[in-house]
Amino acid sequence: MALAATPKKSWADPLARRLSNPEASSEARTLYSFLLSLYGRRTLTGQQEGVAHATPLELDYIAKVTGRQPAILGLDYIDPRDNQAVNDRATAWHRSGGIVTLCWHWGAPDIGAGYENSKKHFDLLAALKPGTPQNITLHLDLRQIGELLAVLRDRRVPVLWRPLHEFSGDWFWWGKHGPDAFKALWALMYDEFTHHRRLGNLIWVLGWAGQNVDPAWYPGRERVDVAGADIYAEDHGNLGPMFGKVKAIVGDSVPICLHENGPIPDPALLGPEADWLWFMTWHTRWLTDPTQNDAARLNAYYGSRRYLTKDELPKSVGGRQG
Repeated sequence: MALAATPKKSWADPLARRLSNPEASSEARTLYSFLLSLYGRRTLTGQQEGVAHATPLELDYIAKVTGRQPAILGLDYIDPRDNQAVNDRATAWHRSGGIVTLCWHWGAPDIGAGYENSKKHFDLLAALKPGTPQNITLHLDLRQIGELLAVLRDRRVPVLWRPLHEFSGDWFWWGKHGPDAFKALWALMYDEFTHHRRLGNLIWVLGWAGQNVDPAWYPGRERVDVAGADIYAEDHGNLGPMFGKVKAIVGDSVPICLHENGPIPDPALLGPEADWLWFMTWHTRWLTDPTQNDAARLNAYYGSRRYLTKDELPKSVGGRQG
């Protein structure tokens, strides 16, 4: 593919040239401008990391196989034992010149943290009513995560913030009550973090579940900076039909990412019908199992012209000095 001949997006919509938060930090604005400059021409490599207290293996494995590192490191507020380590990992990655994305497997607020609890029942409709027990516990959780994100803000770390992911599926509690309740929760979180906590370091990433990319779930451009979808495909195809479904909803108002994946898409198959801004390979076996990503393919893809690795990022994007 002749990438140099690929035209840059025009971004005719003035909203598309700026973040949804008009008070975004200079670091977030710089990162977003860089993302817009790439979109439609290059794709950022991304890797989700396992929990820090379990000694993550992903970055070492990628370095061993490819001699490179991903441009984006994915981290997760999933275990309270891990959250301070997550912030330290995010800070170190940014300061070494990389890009950080964070998700939150939000355990049902009235049950507790953890992946399994994120799939349990929580009465979101009651939680959206001020003063209810569910509303109080929900806000307690938002406060705790907001305080963690404020640490990164104060360290001047911009974050691709990917909350409430796979919302259009039926497995996480935030997706079990339909699109209107989800959009109300997204708006509540956006207001809490953007206007009340002034977390200007966040770039808001919306992630559909690929089985149901439906416009009914879209919170609107005023609260979204990047849109995406995910599916754990069985091959290395470009997932073009899923890209097209997201694009039919957001058009060129925001760039589109593959916010989680198993097999990495073949870079030779990317282009206008599948212009993913980044991919984010899930951790542990999704990276290392040869039925997902064999070593030879991983090495070839990381060395491709389409895919950008950490060493190719400009100094202005990360926290490197000089």
